[in-house]
Amino acid sequence: MPPTSPKSESPSDIRLDIRSGRMTNVTSGLAEGYVQANLVILPKSLSFDFLLFCQRNPKPCPILEVIEPGLIDPHLTCSGADIRYDVPLYNIYRNGKLSETCQSIEHVWSDDLVSFLIGCSFSFENALKQAHIPLRHQEMKCNVPMYKTSIPTVTAGIFSGPLVVSMRPVKRSHISKAIQVTSRFPDTHGAPIHVGSPISIGIADLTNPDYGDPVTILDDEEPVFWACGVTPQAAAIVSKPELMITHAPGHMLITDKTDNDFSIF
Repeated sequence: MPPTSPKSESPSDIRLDIRSGRMTNVTSGLAEGYVQANLVILPKSLSFDFLLFCQRNPKPCPILEVIEPGLIDPHLTCSGADIRYDVPLYNIYRNGKLSETCQSIEHVWSDDLVSFLIGCSFSFENALKQAHIPLRHQEMKCNVPMYKTSIPTVTAGIFSGPLVVSMRPVKRSHISKAIQVTSRFPDTHGAPIHVGSPISIGIADLTNPDYGDPVTILDDEEPVFWACGVTPQAAAIVSKPELMITHAPGHMLITDKTDNDFSIF
């Protein structure tokens, strides 16, 4: 496959727009060709359990970087970023409940917090588009739909919960190509985990996603489901950690790494 070409938009410029509060939108389609990351921040006492959870559940939770307690710069993926400000919207979970959605986490930051960057499927969307596979959520200018499934994650320490998936409609004639394209990117969820009947993975109603927005599925299309980095947020509800800070679904950290940095062929 030919290399993808990042848009001229600079990830660092977009991060500055986010940090200043000028940009709070969903990040799908921004800085195309650059890797985007899900975010999970936890107290140090819970960090080993979560690291083990990611290791045991690599499809939804492929780790790109772990930032040591109290540090704010994810220097391996985006030097100069500030993890407290450079995500458009954050979710703050306390004891299993979503207590706050905010543009900055400065007010809850402490030197005890460990940050995890997890691969995001927005990172392979440019490769899908270059393969002439359109993205309905971008066409509709909305967030990608995400669903809790009946598939359990593998428990680690306190963490357990359902697998969450993102869904993109794909023409039946393009499904094998979509699988081939996304399988190149295992660090950003890789190939889909399911194609077709949503009820077989516990999704009763595609028009009512648990996160994100519903999208239209045409007669010549099938729903295609990829493991999703919102899975830790579903785990937070089940596992009830005292504190978990995440991105709001669809609002990612845009890194300086290109998708080709994480392509396996």
